[in-house]
Amino acid sequence: MLPFIVRRLLVSIPLVLLSSFLVFVMVANAGDPLEDLRLNPRTTEAQIAQAERNLNLDKPVLERYRLWITDVLVEGDLGVDNKQQSVGAQLRRSLFVTLRLVLAAIFIAIVAGLAVGVVSALRQYSLFDYGSTFAAFLFFSLPVFWLGVLLKEFVALPLNDALEDLGFARFFGTVQENTPGFEGGFWDRLNDTAGHLVLPAFTLVVISFAQYSRYTRASMLDTMSADYVRTAQAKGLSRSRVVTRHALRNALIPVTTVIALDFGAVFGGAIITEQVFQWKGMGTLLIDNIRQLDVNMVQGWLLVTAVTVVVFNLVADVLYAYLDPRIRLD
Repeated sequence: MLPFIVRRLLVSIPLVLLSSFLVFVMVANAGDPLEDLRLNPRTTEAQIAQAERNLNLDKPVLERYRLWITDVLVEGDLGVDNKQQSVGAQLRRSLFVTLRLVLAAIFIAIVAGLAVGVVSALRQYSLFDYGSTFAAFLFFSLPVFWLGVLLKEFVALPLNDALEDLGFARFFGTVQENTPGFEGGFWDRLNDTAGHLVLPAFTLVVISFAQYSRYTRASMLDTMSADYVRTAQAKGLSRSRVVTRHALRNALIPVTTVIALDFGAVFGGAIITEQVFQWKGMGTLLIDNIRQLDVNMVQGWLLVTAVTVVVFNLVADVLYAYLDPRIRLD
């Protein structure tokens, strides 16, 4: 297992470095991050020169990249942004916000998608199967930004008004990840966080659920018609044992690949979702700093995202060996 993990990491490192170099060059040549400072009539030449030295703008692009990657690899320092604030500290705060959203959405989507997919396969061509198929294709075709706006307008606001009419506090938050300036005990803060998490998480769940349920259904149909499943049934094993021990375990192998690869897609979808619900996560951080042509911040975002995707793909490969003993990672 350990040699396999090391080989995968050794293959992934050059890809991450190459992507970081290409993005660095593109952002560095996209424009002048100090344009606003230069256009300010009260800014002196000395202040501009000092800002250029602080951001290494007085050096060629290749030299700037060399300095940045050296600090990252040697010291683990992602540098500072255009405002001389720590990139690492901002990434940690934003990553926590986004992971809270993405992990909650993926967990719910996996549980719901697998359950619906298995039941649909076992009850093929039933009313449940037709209904879940229709719902999956409908959900999969919904644009994330459009769905988010509809949920805010036609779900959250009416439900909050109904709760107020019944004498309860408004629960569903429509903007930001927490209520600004909210003070209270642990359970009050947890309730506030959960209320703000429901809508954006559901927005991401709908899209992923449709994909997971369809893949699970197709994979289960393939395994249920396999010879080893028929043999297990012929031996007189109970249907639940045949499904859980023989069919489902093997059906999860291709689904695991989809889930691992989809983590990056959900991470990208969170960028749009965060814009709709005004969350200050990784998506908002990326959009804001692309507009400001902040190379170090964009590089930090890319590095964190790339490492996250690599880790989840590695986890998927390791899970293969557990789900299918025929697979060897030697």
